[in-house]
Formats: sequence, structure tokens, C-alpha cells
Amino acid sequence: MEQKRLSGLIAAPFTPMHASGDLNLELIPAYHDMLINNGVKGAFICGSTGEGVSLTMEEKMQVAEAWGQCNQGYNDFTVMQLVGGTCLADCKHLSRHAASVGIDAISFLPPYYFKPASVQVLADCCAEVAAAAPDLPFYFYHIPVLTGVRFPMLELLKAVDGRIPNFRGIKYTEEDLMDYLSCLHYANGKYDILWGRDETFLSALAIGAKGAVGSTYNYAAPLYHALMDAYATGNLKEAAHIQQQSIEMIMLLGKYGGIATGKAFMKLIGMDCGKFRLPVRNMDDAAFESFQTDVHKVGFYSFCSILGKKDEIETALMHQD
Repeated sequence: MEQKRLSGLIAAPFTPMHASGDLNLELIPAYHDMLINNGVKGAFICGSTGEGVSLTMEEKMQVAEAWGQCNQGYNDFTVMQLVGGTCLADCKHLSRHAASVGIDAISFLPPYYFKPASVQVLADCCAEVAAAAPDLPFYFYHIPVLTGVRFPMLELLKAVDGRIPNFRGIKYTEEDLMDYLSCLHYANGKYDILWGRDETFLSALAIGAKGAVGSTYNYAAPLYHALMDAYATGNLKEAAHIQQQSIEMIMLLGKYGGIATGKAFMKLIGMDCGKFRLPVRNMDDAAFESFQTDVHKVGFYSFCSILGKKDEIETALMHQD
């Protein structure tokens, strides 16, 4: 299998919902185009942001089919699907389905109820799921704050290296920069180690990150492009300033209830993805009014993603304050 290295911003899309709570698949083509027009390089679907754990098997397949269909012919945009983690049979079924509907890569969480007792057992789980779609690149999703599985990822790379032919890397959503750097350097940089903490992206860039997966890249992609540009040109003071802007925006997620706040940001840029399903709490109308005030205070409209075609976006950005 040809090694395709991932780089740049990969958004973790929200799964669009109608007011009834049913899937709003009709929005996905416009969502796909919006990400591309804002310079995003891929979509990590059905993950935490995409409410994968709250979707039925059939719904996950429908979401994958919608993204796969609208991404046909876009060789420079990667759609990666999280296929789950707890039930390996379901994960394998979703992996085979992903391969059949045009998904470009798959990702796998560790089993988080009956947790693997060792890195070797975790590697066994990865091997089973990866083998179900041997022609798709396979990425492990490391997010111990939610799964409770905290093995060093360097040890996982050692356990899978040479054993799983389509193992391509890790979505690394943890703050352990020592382990992250070791993973970047393992086997002469053989694997994609994608950073998963938007609020500390600059720290990851400083030690060699080339790609990142995050929820705020949906609605604030221009901010992170500016961050990467500032870092690439050696303007660390400006890069730090931009990262602080990111932090102030991300702090609003905590202030207004967590992950569901992301859909409120999406509504503000003109793409209403509905609400999160229970047990996630959504903000009420009064909170949304207060949220809009705080959004202005952090300067959101000066760096938010914009709906429209690429030339329209570039013109709009030129006229932003």
C-alpha cells in the first residue's frame, strides 16, 4: 500500500441533526465544500465531535456513505472514519463498509469498558480491526481522558510495527509531549502522529507535528492557518498570540457546557448542525444570547471559517477587521 502522509488541518465534523434529532445527511455536501474552501485537508467523521458513540450502526453507515459520496474525485481531501472500539465485531463490520463506500482511512478507539490489560492485547485488537479493511490506512485514536486507556503510545508503535501492514499512525489527543515526540521519531518518522489538542497546537508544531485533528478547525480554520504560517516564518511571538486567541475561544466551550458549544459556533457561521443527543447538554436560548456576546469579545468573526467559494472567502477575509 502506498504511504500517504497526512498534514495540515483535519476537522472533526459535527454530525448534522434535524430538530427531531434525526440525521440531517442533506447538509453534508455543503459541509464538505465549506471545509475544502477554508483550506482544511480532511474530515475525521463519527468521532467524539461527530457523536459516534451516540449513533446507531445504521446511522454511522449512512454518515459514512454521505461523506464518501461527496468526496469522490477529491484526492487531496482525506475522509477518515472512526469505527468504534468496544465491540470488535461492529468495528470490523464498519471497517468493511467504509472500504466499500469510498472512505479513505479508518480509526479505532481502544475498548473502553472491558479495557485491554496490556499494550500487547491492545495491539491484538488493532490487528483484528485493521485486517477487516486491509486496503485502508488504519489509525489508532488515543484519547485517554475519555477511554481510560493510558498506555504509552510509543509502546503501541513498537507492538504493531511490522505486524499490521496498514497501520499508519495515531490521532494523539493527550498532553504527553514526551511520548508524542518519541512517537514522531519512532522508526525514523515512519508513522503519522496527528495532534489532537487544538489549544496547544503550537507546542506540537514546535516539536515536529505536521498534521492535527480537531473540532475547532470546523469553524475557525483561518485562525489555525495563521498560526501555522506565523510558526513557519519564525514569528513565534505572533504564533503565541494566535494560540492565545484559540485558547480564549476554546474556553467558551467549557463556559457554555462543553462539546455541544461547537454546534453553536457552527450556527454562527451559517451552518446549523442542530443539537447534540443526550446525555450531552445543549445550551438554552438565554445562554445562547450570552454566548453570542462572548463570541464578539474574543474576536471570533475576525478569524472564523466562512461559507462560500474560495474566491469569495479570500475577498471576505481581506475585509475583516
